[in-house]
Amino acid sequence: MSFWGKPKYTLVRIARKKDIPAGLWSKCPSCGEILFKKKIEENLKVCTRCDYHFTLKADERINLIVDKGSFKEIDRAIFSTDILNFQGPKSYGDKLKRERERTGLCDAAVTGRAKVGGIEIMLGVTDSRFMMGSMGCVLGEKITRLAEESLDSKIPAVVISGSGGGARMQEGMFSLMQMAKTSAAFSRLRESKVPYISILTDPTMAGVLASFATLGDVLIAEPKALIGFTGPRVIEQTIRQKLPAGFQTSEFLLEHGLIDSIVHRKDLKHTLGAILDYFTHS
Repeated sequence: MSFWGKPKYTLVRIARKKDIPAGLWSKCPSCGEILFKKKIEENLKVCTRCDYHFTLKADERINLIVDKGSFKEIDRAIFSTDILNFQGPKSYGDKLKRERERTGLCDAAVTGRAKVGGIEIMLGVTDSRFMMGSMGCVLGEKITRLAEESLDSKIPAVVISGSGGGARMQEGMFSLMQMAKTSAAFSRLRESKVPYISILTDPTMAGVLASFATLGDVLIAEPKALIGFTGPRVIEQTIRQKLPAGFQTSEFLLEHGLIDSIVHRKDLKHTLGAILDYFTHS
């Protein structure tokens, strides 16, 4: 019997799948695996198939490495202002307000005192959720104050960088000056032989990389993190050459001697504690 002559009762009926609640699954941007979010969180937000390290929020990074209940935030109530009256599709003031409401952060850096393995440190974390972690006056001021407090108290400084944005254009030269300001603060720290450990995560780029992020006595990176000044696409368009495979990954930088170590997220607290113990007792 021809297709069109078949009786109606022979038509195939497709049963509808039960609705799956939203927000339970996540796709790994590296291998494409569909992952159960609870499983990722139990694995410290690392892909169970390819070991891709998902981006963490500032509070998640803090809880990952510090002794439980030891973190005490400082300089929280510092806010950026629209000092240049910057005009775009939306005002800078409106953008800042929206970012604060969306992220719950005052700006792109969180700083404070904490302990790792019982050793007191000054800890700073940049958060790429807030305007891509771009360097503005507040981020520069908070990181500088962290370095100064570390110097005054003679306790090690640890900064975890995850900033994909450069100097914040809405703050013009005031933003660019934060590169020199933070660099000078950590230079004084080095002169006084107070340890500074810098941890680079995905992404650590532009002004943050070109200033305080690469001035550590020890430079640690997470696996497969994007680390560089300008993105590879822009570099290729500028020099009209194809870049080497893996360029600007933490593995490439380690191979070429630009960082000291690559540490998996599950080993970071132990590694950091061992380094701090060495500095404290050497």
